[in-house]
Amino acid sequence: MAECLFLAGATGAIGRRLAPLFVAAGWRVVGTTRSPQRARMLRELGVEPVVVDVFDAAVLRDALAAARPQVVVHQLTDLPPGLDPARMADAAQRNARIRDEGTRNLVAAAVAAVAAGVRRMLAQSIGWAYADGPLPHAEDDPLDTDFDGPRGVTLHGVASLERQVLEAPLDAIVLRYGRLYGPGTGFDAAAGAAPIHVDAAAQAMVLALSHGTPGIYNIAEDDGTLACDKAKRELGWSAAWRIGQ
Repeated sequence: MAECLFLAGATGAIGRRLAPLFVAAGWRVVGTTRSPQRARMLRELGVEPVVVDVFDAAVLRDALAAARPQVVVHQLTDLPPGLDPARMADAAQRNARIRDEGTRNLVAAAVAAVAAGVRRMLAQSIGWAYADGPLPHAEDDPLDTDFDGPRGVTLHGVASLERQVLEAPLDAIVLRYGRLYGPGTGFDAAAGAAPIHVDAAAQAMVLALSHGTPGIYNIAEDDGTLACDKAKRELGWSAAWRIGQ
């Protein structure tokens, strides 16, 4: 019987590209969505859908326990297509809540299932939360802690997510993604510093699961913003990778 992977956020921009890669690698994938309408899409991707709200800690815990996974992957976000400026103020608050409270519930559910076989957790973070300093930023550079500044809501959420995941009693990996573009992201081409195609971002998570040691990895194209040598060296990752090649 195939080992199980619990993919929280399976219908997000990365989750939709990532789920088929895990299925193709031989995993039994159980994927979460908040929308009953999206359950059919997950089935078509070869994923066993679970409709659950990450803020309902008890239901989430039961869903994860029922799946009996060996690995939990955190791809939960709540952002508008194309990062629509008119909707971003509210979205930033919701997304920060997912990174804080949602992560707390997911980590607690994973830890509660350790005896049933959970051993690893992988999570997505962002690569533009570093404090000002020389470029390119490496993984051991400090994050910005100006939680009262304009980016404060996002920074607080990112810091909470990373701390909770990395301090959990699991083999934990955090990928700090650059700015996504490609199918499902709302951006057809690279935009802004540290861009990363959604397919290459998904492949990085697959490689991190199979090759990665616990810790943090920057994942972005080489534009002088993020140093991604660790991912290239340890994971064999390439920003040029695309689904179907």
